Amino acid sequence: MGVVFGVLGPVTAWDAAGGPIGLKGPRHRAVLARLIVARRRVVPVGLLVDDLWDVPPEGAVGAVRTFVAALRRALEPDRPPRTPSRLLVTEGPGYALRAGPGQVDAWWFEQAVSDAADLPPDRAQHLLDEALGRWRGPAYADFADEPWARAERSRLAELRLHAVERRAQARLDAGLAAETVPDLDAHVSEHPWRESGWRLLALALYRTGRQADALAVLRRARDILAGQLGLDPGPELRRMEADVLAQAPALDRSAEPESAAARLWTRAAADYDRTVAAGARGRLESTVGLLRDLALSGGGGLEAAREHRPAAVAAAEEFGDPELTARVIGAYDVPAIWTRGDDPEIARRIVAAAERVLPRLPAGPAHDATRARLLATIALEMRGTRSPRGPEAAAEAEAMARDLDDPAVLAFALNGAFMQSCTRAGLAARRDAIGAELVGLSARHGLASFEVLGHLVRLQARSALGDFAAADGHAGAADKLAERHERPLVGVFTRWYEALRLAASGRAPRTEMEAAYRAAAETLDGAGMPGLSEGLLPLALLSARLLDARPLDAKPLGERDPAPGDPFEVDLGDDWGPYRPWAEPLALLDAGRDDEARAALHALPEPPADLMYEATCCLEAAAALRLGDLPALRRGRDRLLPAAGELAGAGSGLLTLGPVDAWLARLEAAIGG
Repeated sequence: MGVVFGVLGPVTAWDAAGGPIGLKGPRHRAVLARLIVARRRVVPVGLLVDDLWDVPPEGAVGAVRTFVAALRRALEPDRPPRTPSRLLVTEGPGYALRAGPGQVDAWWFEQAVSDAADLPPDRAQHLLDEALGRWRGPAYADFADEPWARAERSRLAELRLHAVERRAQARLDAGLAAETVPDLDAHVSEHPWRESGWRLLALALYRTGRQADALAVLRRARDILAGQLGLDPGPELRRMEADVLAQAPALDRSAEPESAAARLWTRAAADYDRTVAAGARGRLESTVGLLRDLALSGGGGLEAAREHRPAAVAAAEEFGDPELTARVIGAYDVPAIWTRGDDPEIARRIVAAAERVLPRLPAGPAHDATRARLLATIALEMRGTRSPRGPEAAAEAEAMARDLDDPAVLAFALNGAFMQSCTRAGLAARRDAIGAELVGLSARHGLASFEVLGHLVRLQARSALGDFAAADGHAGAADKLAERHERPLVGVFTRWYEALRLAASGRAPRTEMEAAYRAAAETLDGAGMPGLSEGLLPLALLSARLLDARPLDAKPLGERDPAPGDPFEVDLGDDWGPYRPWAEPLALLDAGRDDEARAALHALPEPPADLMYEATCCLEAAAALRLGDLPALRRGRDRLLPAAGELAGAGSGLLTLGPVDAWLARLEAAIGG
């Protein structure tokens, strides 16, 4: 076979006799590793330079060529001078490693896991034992911090966990339940989010006559999933618990009905791997579809999809095919309800890629759907940035989508329009109209995820408009759809809505409001939505304090208004996230540092163009009222005036600071005085 490359651990290579090959320095190994990650595809020299150095030095291209020459000498020491390399080849603008499937341990491992799906239990077990034995540590261990290795490391780590569980299933099918228990126990302890691992451990215990231990394991899984991820067990774990309690006969057979879907997935994936070439465009587009489904699974799935998505786009760009790149970018049409992004850097990279490919698409109506999806993607990814490009892209996408006979494209474009509908206060009615169209369109055409989005959008908008009867209906509809279609993240928003509903009732004491907000905040643990969670709980607790001091039904300057020196109880030691600038003036006022508070108030930017616009305006107004700062009072009044008649902050669907009219009346009174 010749040279064999190892990446399941530190990157290394062995000669035909099994001896290690000297690969010189870390940058030589980095070049080799980067070419292996590319899976026989050409990696342009410029991309290698960018991947090797944060700031490329002068002569970086020449250095890369030197590294490649040294690698060729090490890998093919017997190659005659001036003859082309057959392994590390020069092609077009860069280099490729033309290793065979068995020459890279990771590639061999993937094929072995795929082959095991079609083997009898005993042979599958032995093959998977050998495959897992190839691992010498984390994949690409010496390049753990490199962005170009991150997606491949994650993919291989996930495949390894799948192999561990597939081997356990093979052992169970071979009648080796008792021997399987210790390895599975260690597996779930190390990877407690793996529901398939918990199911297999419970099954192994049950088959060894330990029914009580099997139930205890399932309940431990439930506690861990709820406590660490804020999730209820999935259908497989729930069914397993019911079957153990009922002593279902199926549990004693080697092929349990509840694993039929898992077996079908494994075999279909194996067939796909054998049939579709590793470098095929179709494989890349299928990967994006998987990422979209992964994002909808919530929690860790959303985080993983967000992490892998830029790598998919970069891989598409390597083909040099603008239509493929556009399809890969636009296919990630995951509905978005929160108007602040979770990772600004990833969003910037996606937008940049979309902008690069837009002018390269062929003109004509045949590509209008693809173009509309790109524009909608730009609108979504630029949410909350106040760049004119966001609203412009949203308007273009919506106009183009309305001329197409494609409900999915229109739904995606409407999502982009929603994301750009928070540029000022008082736009709840506009968002309500978007939500209503999403609900109707999606219900007619079976777009379940966008139907859920439409109900959540209307929940927010009707809350802002004080129509809680309608908001309740949309919360219930969203929950029902989420249960039917397994959309766990919906519960985060409906649970927060319950806390908002309590606060907006005007009857709950402060302690009860705070308890409701703290309970809602627990649903965000492990939800994978930092753009939503950062700073949210301190802001919600502050809103409860302000409502307690000035109840919803109080007169603007009623007897329960705080005296000028009453504290806001703002602790800057809390994680205020993006809301910290609006908390600082209030904290400084609490500390009696009025001059510094006034300076912080004057330094405030315009609130971000998101669903917390009115809420942050009210915090600014609160500081201005306490200081009697006339410019800030007028600014607050002018910003809040378009939202007259609404509940401040309730458009978020998460919290409220009371009627906008009450804030306006207090501001007008202070300005007039």
